Amino acid sequence: MARNPRSEEISTDRATESLKTITQVVYGLQAASFLIGVSFLVALIINYVKRDEARGTWLESHFRWQIRTFWFALLWFVVGFMTAVIGIGYLILFANTIWIIYRIVRGWLRLLDGRGMELRSV
Repeated sequence: MARNPRSEEISTDRATESLKTITQVVYGLQAASFLIGVSFLVALIINYVKRDEARGTWLESHFRWQIRTFWFALLWFVVGFMTAVIGIGYLILFANTIWIIYRIVRGWLRLLDGRGMELRSV
């Protein structure tokens, strides 16, 4: 039986749209973490569960961006929390908050434009 390339294209479009919706939900959960902290962790779990489905698509870079946002935010939160006793920690926590907002806004806007994230190797 011959495969219909058009039906495969429609299936791929639906899969991409589904992943795009999931990516928006994750950005929303990351933003909601300022009110409900555990939503950041829920967003991370969704990223890891759906990451294989995004592999090879333009959305893969968003998944990596979101995952890295979580882990670096956690790192700087721990550093800020531990150094709060000497005062510098409050500056670190403030900078971390601004950085998280920047990552969410930049990523979400690029997603809405249908563009992937430009990832630099670290």
